[in-house]
Amino acid sequence: MAIDAVPGPITEIVMNAPPVNALTAAGWHELARAVRQAGEDPATRVVVLRAEGRGFNAGVDVKELDADESLMVEVNRGCFAAFAAVYECAVPVIAAVHGHCLGGGVGLAGNADIVLASEEAYFGLPEVERGALGAATHLARLVPQHLMRAMVYTCRTVSARELHAFGSVLEVTSRDSLRAAAFDLAGRIAAKDPEVIRRAKESLNGIDPVDVRRSYRFEQGFTFELSLLGKRRGLA
Repeated sequence: MAIDAVPGPITEIVMNAPPVNALTAAGWHELARAVRQAGEDPATRVVVLRAEGRGFNAGVDVKELDADESLMVEVNRGCFAAFAAVYECAVPVIAAVHGHCLGGGVGLAGNADIVLASEEAYFGLPEVERGALGAATHLARLVPQHLMRAMVYTCRTVSARELHAFGSVLEVTSRDSLRAAAFDLAGRIAAKDPEVIRRAKESLNGIDPVDVRRSYRFEQGFTFELSLLGKRRGLA
């Protein structure tokens, strides 16, 4: 199973799609449903989003697309739904990131309310090397504008420590301590008045300077265009 959700006041949603947590179209939709259901449950106060295995998320399963190019539309819809579900979740979402956080992983972390990361975690968008675009909307929530542009053009990555210096990663821990740190933070939020926290989430989304749904949808149009032009490439 790619997505495992453990409900409760702190709902834990775990991605587990070996070997690298690259999700299929169905996996992205499954993740979106899990996050939406967590937010809709009045018992949920916080969501912790994390992963098992080698890294947090490696984006889209390009092998699936290589096997069936027609799935591009469904993959785009799945990614859009998952990123939107994290952003629009009625309660705060804490992303606990370890290892690689690439492509769609940046979309998830960038739309989360708070990001914690392990010492070896790194973030990046390899899309240009794959002949695609996307998730710069979310990367721009993690790094300054000029660094975001350099990362898109060159496909370079940034470390958890660099993001901690920017303030976009709240805390850097050891890999073994990451889950406990996420739950400690979630517990502090869950102890607050749940109705106040839900209104706080709604109000903070309402004052965001960028409409992340519209911005990301605009990016997706170029990904689809590049695919039609035959520019999309699988991983080497």
